[in-house]
Amino acid sequence: MAAVVKYPSGVEDVKVITDGSSSAPAPDAERVRLAQADAGEQDWRAWGPYLSERAWGTVREDYSEHGTAWDYFPHDHARSRAYRWSEDGMAGVCDDRQTFCFALALWNERDPILKERMFGLGGDGGNHGEDVKDYWWYEDSTPTHSWMRWRYHYPQAAFPYDELVAVNGLRGRDDTEYELVDTGIFDDDRYWAVTVDFAKATPTDLCMVVTVVNRGDRAERLHVLPHLWFRNTWAWGLPGGDRVPQIVGEGARLVGEHWVLGQVRLEGDGDPTPLLCDNDTNAERLWGLPSRTPYPKDGINDHVVDGAETVNPELTGTKGALHYVLDVPAGGQRQIRLRLTRTAPPPGAVDSPPADLGDGFEAVVWARRAEANRFFDGVIPANASADEALIARQAIAGLMWGKQFYHFDVKRWLEGDPGSSPPAGRRHGRNSAWWHMTSFDVISMPDPWEYPWYAAWDLAFHCVSIARVDPGFAKDQLLLLLREWYLHPNGQIPAYEWAFGDVNPPVHAWAALKVFEIDGSRDHDFLARMMHKLLMNFTWWVNRKDTGGNNVFEGGFLGLDNVGPFDRSAALPVAGVLEQSDGTGWMAMYALNLLDIAIVLAEHDRTWVDTATKFFEHFTYIAAAAYDQGLWDDEDAFFYDVLRLADGTKVPLKVRSVVGLLPLAAVTRLPARTLHRLPELGARLRWFLTNRPEYASVVGARRIGPDGRQQRLLSMCGPEQVVRVLARMLDTDEFLSEYGLRTLSRAHLDKPFAVTLGGQEFCVGYEPAESTSGLFGGNSNWRGPIWMPTNFLLISALRDYAAFFGEDLQVEYPTRSGVKKTLDEIADDLSARLIALFTRDDWGRRPIYGAAQLFQTHPDWRDLIAFPEYFHGDNGAGLGAWHQTGWSALVADLILTLRR
Repeated sequence: MAAVVKYPSGVEDVKVITDGSSSAPAPDAERVRLAQADAGEQDWRAWGPYLSERAWGTVREDYSEHGTAWDYFPHDHARSRAYRWSEDGMAGVCDDRQTFCFALALWNERDPILKERMFGLGGDGGNHGEDVKDYWWYEDSTPTHSWMRWRYHYPQAAFPYDELVAVNGLRGRDDTEYELVDTGIFDDDRYWAVTVDFAKATPTDLCMVVTVVNRGDRAERLHVLPHLWFRNTWAWGLPGGDRVPQIVGEGARLVGEHWVLGQVRLEGDGDPTPLLCDNDTNAERLWGLPSRTPYPKDGINDHVVDGAETVNPELTGTKGALHYVLDVPAGGQRQIRLRLTRTAPPPGAVDSPPADLGDGFEAVVWARRAEANRFFDGVIPANASADEALIARQAIAGLMWGKQFYHFDVKRWLEGDPGSSPPAGRRHGRNSAWWHMTSFDVISMPDPWEYPWYAAWDLAFHCVSIARVDPGFAKDQLLLLLREWYLHPNGQIPAYEWAFGDVNPPVHAWAALKVFEIDGSRDHDFLARMMHKLLMNFTWWVNRKDTGGNNVFEGGFLGLDNVGPFDRSAALPVAGVLEQSDGTGWMAMYALNLLDIAIVLAEHDRTWVDTATKFFEHFTYIAAAAYDQGLWDDEDAFFYDVLRLADGTKVPLKVRSVVGLLPLAAVTRLPARTLHRLPELGARLRWFLTNRPEYASVVGARRIGPDGRQQRLLSMCGPEQVVRVLARMLDTDEFLSEYGLRTLSRAHLDKPFAVTLGGQEFCVGYEPAESTSGLFGGNSNWRGPIWMPTNFLLISALRDYAAFFGEDLQVEYPTRSGVKKTLDEIADDLSARLIALFTRDDWGRRPIYGAAQLFQTHPDWRDLIAFPEYFHGDNGAGLGAWHQTGWSALVADLILTLRR
């Protein structure tokens, strides 16, 4: 029998009665949707928040000769100029091919333009690199985007575009950035709090509620313009690509017709005015040339703001909006209901009935919200505090909103479209060696505004957290960058669109193992698919980044930007080779990761045994070489980069940074069970210890494990080195801060490192906040701040060592405190310190918000969580990209692990 529980608006939750005294809840609806999507039964991921927050100022849109992306396509062009590769907008949704787009536009009757997209400054305008100035948050999202919430705070006074540009332009690297809140525009609460709730009735039927709240003390008017448009695929002269879709305005709805998509309709309640123009460039405004249409892309903007006759009176076009004018009293609010629906398949020319914006609409919204709560109740441990649960849920929401449609055909971009002739320099400039790459995918981005393009090692960390809620998508993402249309024929993984050939740390194998484990350690096909391509990538590293053939690696900046005294990716200031402790540590870790994958696969398929023994050997060569080639300084008990000059002289660069801590992450265990099931591996290990005793320090440690049987430790840092390096890492005068591990020892505050090379002095000093260095544009600082990904790796390593040593190894924590703790206890405390960056302290303040009183104390702001790129090394204040939810969302994984 079944009991039916009635909820408002007819929503039902069916509970199946298993016996006469107990009931089991109905299946988690969101997990059912995920299973349907993974099985290909219903494509719940077909529509999502895949519209970027910024498409202007990107490499894809840059057709200049010298790669000046921010100048070639500035913000001032964005409202008037059709994008070539993708679209942008606020609260944006599109299909997974970005055929159509939906986004919100606002106008407060004081701004010079509609607020259609977020505003910010490029590297030449911000005094610390790219910097967005608007404030918005991703409050919620399920993995299938069946339920989402987006929030934006829009000033009621004129947005101070010119002031932000002028003041930031006058500030140098020693100054703080001038932010929107610094202008005083939010004083007296004169702003609009705009929230959009999204709920899917079906995979292609999306209910939306736009809520605008007047936080000010006087009545105000707000124009709300939900937009529907088609991505411009017709203006580029491609063969067979000149077919133009159409949108028609019909009262309170916009009806789009597309030969592939079919019919898509945006319908709103109330009595809005439909406005139509074309998603084509206003060439007359930009360059004084004739436009393709009398109603170009900025037609709706010019009509609403200036009253110009720039919208099509025939109510047709390729870009449309429903224009609402809302008068809202002080403290009052208004709501708009919208429904975006695919109403018919191709050809789609049908007369569909009006959308349900009444009881059925309300039932969908209520149900999806309730189902989202139920889903996250099954994800976030009950032991987590209410504040931690809030943070974890918003971190996951940011990851989900960070998915973006990414389109980039590099060969076509290099050559130009038919009828266009890009400057000759482009053929030999940026990304010219990556002509094989063709991207047309939904990808997890580091930050939807400041980094609206994937980055290889960022994405690997994203996938670890994403796997907690959607392991299918996480696995697909890791596999994607290894597919033949991404992976270079030589085996290199593309780094990011500014320079695909830059080198990111090789963390894909590590992430694959983490995702495999989170998913239940059962998808061996996934691991095998990863392994085949990772073998190519590992070989690329060995062939390209070990120039001396001595198992000590270079690699360049390796994602750590300005961590060294000079740019590690540029030509050295003197003739020689920079042998890197982090590059060598990464490769030792990579070899162990591939060993672990091979072991898992070999237990199901014996053909992988030889691969396991290969990576066991390769690890020993790399780990031992770090000592043989002088990367380890026994007196300082630390790993350093070493500059090997042309005459053979070695110059250690004694900067105590995260570069010297990362070798700790090269660690794994070989339990007796593994050696018993794979006797070939055990035999090879014994042969090594007998015939190559010089490698015993990295493979020789053994002890009795929890199962009462012997286990082996494979680690770049032997037991003695582990203790000595940890003494530095856990020292509050060096790396350990109240909120995690700094990337540079605080000892360099009083004693900066300096070296003279080629007649020029290079220095590294402790900088806990924004960088004063211009390396890499000055927008990343690895000279003191706390970074989540490296902290996460080191915490994971501590847990690996703890699994080997158990309670037998205890070290002082903090160093010189006299208090000894196990490595698991230390990992727990480091996790808690990182979580404390986001949680309210005893005074109700969140360290990430620093001295920003509005964010710390205002009830409308303080529980909206930002996920900054990195954090002040002393006080934890958030720095860098403000919405870098990608790897800062690792805090969710830390919460789930610590509170499990």
